[in-house]
Amino acid sequence: MSDSPSRRDVAILGSTGSIGEQSLDVAGRESDRLRVTALAAGRDLDRLCEQASAWRPAFLALEHPADERVARARLGAVAPGAVIETGEGAAARVAACCGAQLVVNGIVGAAGLEPSLATLARGARLALANKETLVVGGPLVREALHAGGGELLPVDSEHSAALQCLLGRPAHEVARLTLTASGGPLRRHPDWRRATRDEVLAHPVWAMGARITTDSATLFNKGLEIIEAHWLFGLDYDRIGAVIHPQAVVHAIATFRDGSLMAQVATPDMRLPIQLALSWPERWGESVTPLTALDLAGLEFAPLEEAKHPAFACALAAGRAGGTAPCVLNAADEVAVQGFLAGAIALGAVPDVLERTLAAHVVERVESLAQLRAVDAWARGQARAEVARAEAG
Repeated sequence: MSDSPSRRDVAILGSTGSIGEQSLDVAGRESDRLRVTALAAGRDLDRLCEQASAWRPAFLALEHPADERVARARLGAVAPGAVIETGEGAAARVAACCGAQLVVNGIVGAAGLEPSLATLARGARLALANKETLVVGGPLVREALHAGGGELLPVDSEHSAALQCLLGRPAHEVARLTLTASGGPLRRHPDWRRATRDEVLAHPVWAMGARITTDSATLFNKGLEIIEAHWLFGLDYDRIGAVIHPQAVVHAIATFRDGSLMAQVATPDMRLPIQLALSWPERWGESVTPLTALDLAGLEFAPLEEAKHPAFACALAAGRAGGTAPCVLNAADEVAVQGFLAGAIALGAVPDVLERTLAAHVVERVESLAQLRAVDAWARGQARAEVARAEAG
């Protein structure tokens, strides 16, 4: 197909992961609107080479190559003429220089923050699936948005739903924003604290990575989503909540001060929020099979009780504390979940590690990326010590 003036360039960061692969699926179906010009991956050189061969982007990045010389040679062979970045910060360098009007950030972990800031700094639209961008660096993101004039569109299904429900209405008109949670794989488990790795990773609705699936099991992930919603929509924490909704077809509900409720309902499929983040405010062709009114019969909702979900409560406490507290919490969770997945600690010890690490931290105002890196490193060290104590005890 020949290039069209209406086609927009899109960069996909984390291209070999779940969000990245689904973003490429959207780009393939909307090839008359989108042209993939940049791809960035973490470690999967083989898959990145396959993608580069198929899409022939002008920019490529591999953050953690086993051998930089080999990586550059292989990528150069499948995408001749492409600008190739390797090593730490490669994705951020591509985000800063690729010129794409649209950037999908599907990177997992705190490493996603710097590419997000680089995208917003040059005024591009950021389609954000990386939770840590807002959880860890919310104040820096708001500054970058203001200074660079870019756009921030959420890719998480709940935040995409909230965007559609709120429709840009001012925060003072919103009485409450409610996100939904499926309840995860342990909703009916007799003792979630003793759940096995296999039980935790058997999510009933979403296919996700091991860490996010574990966070979904403890509902820690829902706490992070409330922190994200605070930064995305300018709502204070008293006006954001969550409920359990096992069918996972209602993704968010906005309650306005006049008593009206707006809900977003759709088949649970990440291709819809990905496509919407790229097309907004337009709606392109069908990305998922639409539901009918009869599909909504028998929907269930239940309260999400903080007392029964200490990891969720810990995330909310960090969000309310603000400053560097969410950065500490996120780093501690990565370490604690890794400890659980490796068999070092029980699932029940994960929220204990979070609470103890957070309690040892003196919260500071967020001022810079360098500061957050230092806080992240401290929190990981502290959390490793807590995991070791839990393992020994």
